[in-house]
Amino acid sequence: MAAFVTTSHCSTLCFRKAETCDSSRTRIRFRVSTTGASSMLGFGSSQLGGARIAFSQPAPLLPKLPTQPIVARRICPFTGKKANRANKVSFSNHKTKKLQFVNLQYKRVWWEAGKRFLKLRLSTKALKTIEKNGLDAVAKKAGIDLRKK
Repeated sequence: MAAFVTTSHCSTLCFRKAETCDSSRTRIRFRVSTTGASSMLGFGSSQLGGARIAFSQPAPLLPKLPTQPIVARRICPFTGKKANRANKVSFSNHKTKKLQFVNLQYKRVWWEAGKRFLKLRLSTKALKTIEKNGLDAVAKKAGIDLRKK
């Protein structure tokens, strides 16, 4: 079902409804005339003269999508490091805010217990910690289940 709103030049506000049938589709047309309002405001002619606005029936409801896009956050899952807010200082000592992001890298790491490689996005600090303490110990401390990756 579609409704069409049309403005034309007459002095009163009027709504007229007309139903017609075009190839098994029913259309409802509304005609709105608003020239009298423009004369009350002191305009010589309508500001909306000849404008057409069309409204149609909304599309069928689709499954609800997440409100925010799914993107990789700039946070290291192993260490919890995230961006730091800092000042960018110019030569004239003018300070503006900036973000210092974590040095995140995609790295294939050998997981000894699972006998396979894992592709992880981790900070360079976490990579040094994994080399020192082992992947299982660091993941257990961070509460990460490596079987899901």
